[in-house]
Amino acid sequence: MRYNIFANKLDAFKGDVMNLQYLKAFYVTVQANSISKAAKILHLTQPGLSIQIQSLEKDLGVNLLNRSNKGVELTEAGKIVYDYASAILSLQDNIERDLENLKSDKKRLLLGSCKAIGEYALPCSIYIYKQNNAEVDVNLEIMNTEEVVENLISRSISIGITHGLIENANVKYEKITSNPLILVTSLPLIKDQINLEEFKKLPLIFREKGSGTRDTIERALAQYNIEVDDLNIIYELNSMEAIKSSIIAGKGISFIQELSIMKELKNGVLKRIKIKDLEITSVFYVAYRKDCTLKPFEKDFIRFIKSSKRGFC
Repeated sequence: MRYNIFANKLDAFKGDVMNLQYLKAFYVTVQANSISKAAKILHLTQPGLSIQIQSLEKDLGVNLLNRSNKGVELTEAGKIVYDYASAILSLQDNIERDLENLKSDKKRLLLGSCKAIGEYALPCSIYIYKQNNAEVDVNLEIMNTEEVVENLISRSISIGITHGLIENANVKYEKITSNPLILVTSLPLIKDQINLEEFKKLPLIFREKGSGTRDTIERALAQYNIEVDDLNIIYELNSMEAIKSSIIAGKGISFIQELSIMKELKNGVLKRIKIKDLEITSVFYVAYRKDCTLKPFEKDFIRFIKSSKRGFC
């Protein structure tokens, strides 16, 4: 009986565009487990997001969330509404996408990629993919891994390429490839091999928080009880290309994906510094929402990007 009451109330507001916005605000908040994080994902102020959730609760006549310093927790009513929200928003997303494809007579592939792959390897893959799929309109946005997952949750993209994993109950990951993450420099007076204590003194350039590259490095160093605060980080950049240019110019030392600097290593512009007992490997994944019904061409792209035909360059 209680379930039917909620079902009837949901039927009453499903057709209202504004209420669908409230439903999305609630859904993303649960996914992010934080009002502040959800507001960032949805490009809203925190008070604005809170008002939308409160309006949804008022419409349904129930409390949906328990809020605390640790995040948000679903009430019993919230669990029921959350299940409906997942289905309704997924359906809405599919309808909008199919209608947009119908209008433009195009198949739109909405991709978001981490910078380590997106700035270097993925453009070649898209070129190869388009040769056999000219009818597919590929829209690629490059961002850090945390933002890729946020955009999947908010339905701004359909498929993401991530550096490492950010656990989320509604996101499915499939491994694409792995690649060494190596410490490199253009400076002439650095030894070819150093120990961890020497490493901590080097002038390092790091990626920003939320970057898969940074997370991979932090996890590797944590095995040796080394934290970011123990390092000599001179500055942070949110672009692998900017870091690469800085290193070549002799401004610092940094970890970079081997696949993105093969040419520079071969011609001696950059050289590797080996750290005793420390090997770091990056793992890349293709990600998509579990509640999303992928179109045939989206499934084809996932198969392609996991295959040897992808042509990372």
